[in-house]
Amino acid sequence: MSVENHPDQYYIDGINQNESKVIREIYDQFSEKVIHFICKNNGNESQASDIIQEVLIIIFKQAKNNNLTLTCPFDAYFFLLCKRRWLNELKKNGRTQVTSGSENLSIVDTTFEAVEETLLLSAKEALFQEMFQQLSDACQNLLKTSFKINNMEEVAKKLDISYAYARKKKSLCVGKLTELVRSSPKYNSLKND
Repeated sequence: MSVENHPDQYYIDGINQNESKVIREIYDQFSEKVIHFICKNNGNESQASDIIQEVLIIIFKQAKNNNLTLTCPFDAYFFLLCKRRWLNELKKNGRTQVTSGSENLSIVDTTFEAVEETLLLSAKEALFQEMFQQLSDACQNLLKTSFKINNMEEVAKKLDISYAYARKKKSLCVGKLTELVRSSPKYNSLKND
């Protein structure tokens, strides 16, 4: 059973294409509610602006890397992502008191699922990038090249190494990366979410 795109997919596609008209429309239509919520909950306009920017970047990355499909109204999705991001910020800084509830939003379950999935994918991507940076330069170079070029024979030629070595080294590098990710304390919290 496939889920149909919500008509508001237009916003996701606009962010994905970096269309300034769509991004301006998002700010015009949806930022005021986010600013109001953050200001009522131990924040200010500057912090709200930062949260909005961070969420737009998260949506952009998910649209680019994971073909983000919107199955609920963008307004609810965007607000909930911003709200969760701000609450995480408050929690991180030890200020978790929230004065404003759900703003009488009626949000369908798919919105919560979409937000959870987006945040989880974003956290997983951040963990991957963090662990990737711990690999040797040779491993990073080999893996980056193999991400761009799908054919290991071409990867070997480009890196001026033998095909057999390229395959073996890639296997070792992927193994090391997997080990780094799985040994990270963050991994278990992401796995259980």
